[in-house]
Amino acid sequence: MAIIALKAWYLEQYEPIKQVIQQPCTLRLSRNSLLKTGLRADFLDDRLEVEGCDWFQLYLSGKTVEFYIQGSGTYVVSNIDLVSQEIYFSKCTSISGLEPIIYYSPQSYYQAANEAITSALTTIVEDFTMRSRIPISLEVTPRTPNSPLRLSNSQFRKISKSLLLIADVTPVASIPGVGQSELLVDSQVSVELGYGIQTKDNGQILLLSQSRPDLEGLAPFDMAGYKQLSFNNGAELGKSLPKLVKTLLQRYSLF
Repeated sequence: MAIIALKAWYLEQYEPIKQVIQQPCTLRLSRNSLLKTGLRADFLDDRLEVEGCDWFQLYLSGKTVEFYIQGSGTYVVSNIDLVSQEIYFSKCTSISGLEPIIYYSPQSYYQAANEAITSALTTIVEDFTMRSRIPISLEVTPRTPNSPLRLSNSQFRKISKSLLLIADVTPVASIPGVGQSELLVDSQVSVELGYGIQTKDNGQILLLSQSRPDLEGLAPFDMAGYKQLSFNNGAELGKSLPKLVKTLLQRYSLF
């Protein structure tokens, strides 16, 4: 029976899977069994070559070693038997499954905030793309005036697969409450933010809010565990936002 070799790529640092699979593979595998949470395979490469690889030395030192396996997804190495040339993988979620996108969800009622954020993000992305080892793009949710929000599957995917979700939570109105008024956030931003909270971790979401002297009150929800930045005007935002975005992107080793 012919052996069907699977290709596996070592994921040393963040890189979109589409780019990873264009490179020569790190290992050739013959799959023995595939479980819901793992995979067992024989490696077809020379044992001495495998033993001398950088990733194998990292595995021996106790480091987490990730691979993308052709047609199966992303795994970490759980155990290696050099004698029998068997290798055991455990299924994992990897940042390499993300796309080099910063996704911006704008509100539609207070244009001063929207214009300041859009301008700052455009400048940041242009600057970062020139210095980043992987080009970064800015994705902005299109807004149609006087129509309900209709997010496509493509937009949901872009939110979940983005490196960073930035939401404009500048208050757009207020309603009287007991004691203090309650501030309201654009409902369309709330929908996208809610989906982002479900699919992303805290370090991948940034909330921006411009101060509005004409609106005072309590925020509609508490998101203390997420990065937040308040600003008074575009000039102030232009100074503080680049450093914050770069800090949030550090996990991807782009620079």
